[in-house]
Amino acid sequence: MKAVVMAGGEGSRLRPLTINRPKPMVPLADRQVLGHIVELLKLHGITEIVMTVQYLANIIQDVFGDGSAYGVHITYSVEERPLGTAGSVKNAAHLLDEPFLVVSGDALTDVNLTELIAYHQAKKALATLTLKHVPNPLEYGVIITDDNGCIQQFVEKPSWGEVFSDTVNTGIYVLDPQVLEYVETGRVVDWSQDVFPAMLQRDQPLYGYVTSGYWTDIGTIEAYQRATSDYLSGKVLLPRRGTNLGGEVWSDGEVEIAPDAQLHGPVFLGQGVKIKGGVMIYGPTVIRDYTIIDTGAHIDRSIIWRNSYIGERAELLGAIVTRQCNIKSRALLYEGTVIGDQTVIGSGAVIQPDVRIWPSKEIDEGATVSTSLIWGSQGRRVLFGRYGITGLVNVDITPEFCAKLGAAFGGTLPRGSTVLINRDAHYSPRMLKRAIVSGLPSSGANVLDSRSLPIPVARFLVRALGAAAGVHVRLSPFDSRVVDIKFFDKNGLDLDTTAERKIESIFFREDYRRVYLDEIGRITYVSAGDDRYIESFLSALSQQALAAIANDFNIVVDYANADSSGVLPAILRRLQCDVVELNANLDEARLFQTTQQFDDGMEQLCAIVPVLHAEFGVRIDPGGEKIFIVDDRGRLLNGLQLLATLTELAMRCYGPCKVAVPVTAPRVFEAIAARHGGTIVRTKTAASALMTTASQDPSYALLGDAAGNLIMPSFNPVADGLFATVKLMELLALQNIKLSDVVDSLPPYHVAQTKVSCRWEHKGKVMRMLNERFADRLLEQIDGIKIDLGEQWVLILPDPEGPFFHVMSEGTSDDQARDLIDEYAAIVTSLQ
Repeated sequence: MKAVVMAGGEGSRLRPLTINRPKPMVPLADRQVLGHIVELLKLHGITEIVMTVQYLANIIQDVFGDGSAYGVHITYSVEERPLGTAGSVKNAAHLLDEPFLVVSGDALTDVNLTELIAYHQAKKALATLTLKHVPNPLEYGVIITDDNGCIQQFVEKPSWGEVFSDTVNTGIYVLDPQVLEYVETGRVVDWSQDVFPAMLQRDQPLYGYVTSGYWTDIGTIEAYQRATSDYLSGKVLLPRRGTNLGGEVWSDGEVEIAPDAQLHGPVFLGQGVKIKGGVMIYGPTVIRDYTIIDTGAHIDRSIIWRNSYIGERAELLGAIVTRQCNIKSRALLYEGTVIGDQTVIGSGAVIQPDVRIWPSKEIDEGATVSTSLIWGSQGRRVLFGRYGITGLVNVDITPEFCAKLGAAFGGTLPRGSTVLINRDAHYSPRMLKRAIVSGLPSSGANVLDSRSLPIPVARFLVRALGAAAGVHVRLSPFDSRVVDIKFFDKNGLDLDTTAERKIESIFFREDYRRVYLDEIGRITYVSAGDDRYIESFLSALSQQALAAIANDFNIVVDYANADSSGVLPAILRRLQCDVVELNANLDEARLFQTTQQFDDGMEQLCAIVPVLHAEFGVRIDPGGEKIFIVDDRGRLLNGLQLLATLTELAMRCYGPCKVAVPVTAPRVFEAIAARHGGTIVRTKTAASALMTTASQDPSYALLGDAAGNLIMPSFNPVADGLFATVKLMELLALQNIKLSDVVDSLPPYHVAQTKVSCRWEHKGKVMRMLNERFADRLLEQIDGIKIDLGEQWVLILPDPEGPFFHVMSEGTSDDQARDLIDEYAAIVTSLQ
């Protein structure tokens, strides 16, 4: 017997699950719903299938093909427009010349089809309908039969006053081809509303077969969740895919489960799923292929489709997450939440119960969403953040994303421009850099590949080689799963906001410039770029200091297994100083270190330096931009101490010079400048603001911040840890002084800081109210709101990327600074 599977359903009540797929193709545990129907047919020896398709028909045809991969033979009957349940079968009448089975492709059932067919044949019926007793028949067609099973009455979707039975029509029929005579060709016709009532009026033999098997229509989100739970709990007698790992945890292929993860079945894990440490999963839960559940996440009674990412300590409580979604750390999804394909839920965001979010949206970090997001412009429209373009590898930032990004960036430059592109040594940036390289020439931009060099060297080469712009791809120093893509202008500085917005505009409009064949950009490689950097580097140093360094100077350098180990050693050899090298081998597996690993490394450096009687020890960050210094006594200098020490040294060596520091720095810098008649200039907090200031005025002796970014514009107006290291040697040699003595001579200062959470929509109001409240006590308004308290001050600075404020203070003592923080953090909280 042939089976007609009705698979043309749109599933409007299941949206957003069915925005990008027809209702029968919605995944249910280990297969699509339609796949379960095919398995049921095979179970009863039915392998000849006619599939009626209409909505997104190509998706079904692409997946199931001719059916050979599934052990069946499928013929398709395509409706140009919806024809109803009976009209769709009539459209395939030329394929049906004997009794046939009709089954809906969007229900989950294990009905005994063999018994149904035998019942139909025994009754010699023209039509046999499969019936089922249900607790709530209001959403179905109620059917009344006599004692012999002969159908007496139809009531389609009755009110409670019309409910005369709890026996409903399941949409599974065995029909004689004669029944199709009741269906007019090309018209919208329904079995329950049109055909069967007409047959009943003519006393045609219609019978009802009451099944004891499982059946549910997957017409709503709630029904879909219930069907998934029932399937995982073993209530549906259909073939299961995969193996039982124990405790009703099923896996379909290789999976990775951390030893300390806790899985309480029933749970289904697809091929390639990764469950990280500390994860807790409570069934019934489905996690489909290649999805990653990161450290400490909590999943309870949820359904997660393939290729999604659930971040650290995120919580899903009865939620549905569809394909290629990114649920970031600490996000909370409550009961009934449905997240559409390719949606990003920001860190700490809260999605309230029963909220549905349509595909391709982005929810801001810390946002609370209490109403559904359907159509509109809530999707991501900003690419750039504090560190360039940042995202999870192969989740946020994929090779196809990077190819488009390269084309968009090239489109902002004149045809024939050259873009220098660089990366760190890790394999993730290598992959993504190659994708960017593929996009740039398509827009008419030439690519100059410097392979893998420290960031300050790449910035230098952009300017030195006359490139129009630069790109650097690196592993994030804060998270090994994240990459940053940094863009430079022709001077090697970070792009300004205007240039970033141009890239975003082209990227989101997909208005890429595609040049003609002979205008496609060329790809070449930088030759001896590090040599060019080194020569310019050495020419910027004091010849007097070089002699002192060569005579008697020894340091300890920790290269952090990064690219600096290929450049700085050559410089130090040329200077003829004694160097003890740590972690000097390039090792992509060690480019990222946890906070504990970093602290252990610095502790080791602190122990080594005094033992070797070194002038100082330095760790250069993996990008080569920042340095971390240990003095000759083995004391680790914090960022402010290092900046203050260099300021003191610079003013001792150069006299009343000019130094720039962020608005967040304490007044110790003004105290140092007062000693020497120097000048302190305050800038915005971002490192890019310091670099812009340096490029605009190279007369600055030094610019820097508390994070270890140090800029000496006499050589390179960018943060350069390599040059800062040697410059510190130069300044100490010129003064013939120990680093520890300079540190001890610094004036005391007392600072504190904290973060205060604030929803995005309240930030503007809080800033306005702070301005009004402290209007008569405001200091220079460079960045944030700085409040003058005489010898003390407080700075309230809204974070540009997160839902919080930074509150910083300087007091007359450490306790006073902390008291100020507590006081003004409470004020910020009260104004929300």
